[in-house]
Amino acid sequence: MSRADDEIHMRRAIALARARLGRTAENPAVGCVIVKAGRVIAEAATAEGGRPHAEEQALAAAGAAAEGADAFVTLEPCAERSNGTPSCSERLVGARVRRVVYACEHPHHLSAGGGPARLREAGIAVEAGFLADEAAELYP
Repeated sequence: MSRADDEIHMRRAIALARARLGRTAENPAVGCVIVKAGRVIAEAATAEGGRPHAEEQALAAAGAAAEGADAFVTLEPCAERSNGTPSCSERLVGARVRRVVYACEHPHHLSAGGGPARLREAGIAVEAGFLADEAAELYP
């Protein structure tokens, strides 16, 4: 996949998140696009009220096809969930995605750094800060 393709997919994730601004309660509005072999296989944004998370919905929609795919996410995948369900980083590892590209770091203590570390430990390529300037407006 080319860098231009990466930009297209991340900009789509940003658009998905932007459409949910102000409607996700105390959780941030996040967009996620899952791409395999150059084709979008699933996409989602944080649901009304903040749950389910974007990655959770996109992975569910992609099903087994997520294995070996790339996930483009506007915010660092969470490391833990306050409600005890599997975190987005755990779900990405379980789905056996190939690569996770995210725009902005997550300031919340349950997420900061832990999600990307889990992904890397599982052998998943991680790219942080991709189009962060464009996504930053989502996370003041």
